[in-house]
Amino acid sequence: MLREKIEKRKAVVGIIGLGYVGLPLAMEFAKGGFKTMGLDIDEKKVSSLNNNKSYIKHIPSAKLRDLRNFRASSDFSKLKNCDCVIVCVPTPLTKMKEPDMSYIEKTAETVAKYLHKRQLIVLESTTYPGTTDEVVKPILEKTGLKAGTDFYLAFSPEREDPGNKKFNTKTIPKVVGGFNKISTDLASLLYGSVLDKIIPVSSMKVAESTKMLENTFRAVNIAMINELKILFDKMGFDIWEVIEASKTKPFGFMPFYPGPGWGGHCIPIDPFYLSWKARQYNFETKFIELAGEVNIMMPEYVIQKLQDGLNEMGVALKNSKILILGMAYKKDSDDIRESPSLELIEILERKGADVSYNDPYIPRIPKMRRHQITKTSVEITKKNLRRFDAVLISTDHTCYDYKFILQNSKMIVDTRNAVKKKSKKVVRA
Repeated sequence: MLREKIEKRKAVVGIIGLGYVGLPLAMEFAKGGFKTMGLDIDEKKVSSLNNNKSYIKHIPSAKLRDLRNFRASSDFSKLKNCDCVIVCVPTPLTKMKEPDMSYIEKTAETVAKYLHKRQLIVLESTTYPGTTDEVVKPILEKTGLKAGTDFYLAFSPEREDPGNKKFNTKTIPKVVGGFNKISTDLASLLYGSVLDKIIPVSSMKVAESTKMLENTFRAVNIAMINELKILFDKMGFDIWEVIEASKTKPFGFMPFYPGPGWGGHCIPIDPFYLSWKARQYNFETKFIELAGEVNIMMPEYVIQKLQDGLNEMGVALKNSKILILGMAYKKDSDDIRESPSLELIEILERKGADVSYNDPYIPRIPKMRRHQITKTSVEITKKNLRRFDAVLISTDHTCYDYKFILQNSKMIVDTRNAVKKKSKKVVRA
């Protein structure tokens, strides 16, 4: 019956979590002809969506107005009317860098209240191998219903890259792994109804591990290039020139770029999830943990370069005025999750600096789980730039006029190779 409903697009799809992953996915199902219910505990998001107003930069409000099959709600009892439920909730770290499963657990408990026979449940939240089977499944089966027979269970890792103009939710291949074959088949059928390419795998653990591998690969390589940046700086030459030269090799090389740290929801988190799980098997993930150490220390390295530059000017870091350019973790995005800019602000303020920021896409720093920063973006003007002792480029948005910024700043600390012109005012960090 569920297969027939999906094939005829009569299945009602519920998406839990309407952030950078859940909202684009909900839009694809709605555009694909499925009645789609978006569920979120944030009343502001729900109200905004039902008034056709987007809160995500790369999703224009006009696209919401075109959706006829989509409604948002904070009433989770509507799950009882859903044939398919997709969970896209956060998976942060605790202060001890261990997995915080509270969002997944609470969501699974909510889903269990309204679970019924022939319902498909899919987890998309990035997490360690075994989560769906060891955490979600037992909670759902407390109802007396059994996975694979009474209801269907699968995992499909999200692969969102907010603002990417080459790939989007519809065109990024979708990996799907189910509790059993029928669960895999139904989840693949559902996603395949609206997305271009489906990659079925043999189990939920394989699907979960796919995302772990993808992001750990990036984390390790980012750490390597950040470490080489520090080494080459000590040796007196520029890592960026080395990267550009290495890119000319037509095989066997993939460029990674240094920065002030790592950011986004996945890369700073996933390696710690995998390392934590590995310890349950008495296994030490040495490469992964070393990569974490290197990337975590990068904001401190940037601050030291800033302090050295201020010393050359005869200015103490304490009571200095610092402007950070870019609050998003990646350029041309409004995604602030785990951004190194947040760490930079906190470190600078602990050291007594007066810190401001500019980001054209983030007019006000939102309430965060881990950071308590209340600031609004200042305007980039000649007068404003000249009142700061240093400008720290943390995110290289393409809309910035770096020539203007260079002309009107006393000193620039550039973590992204944004200022191409050589100048004594520029400190590479």
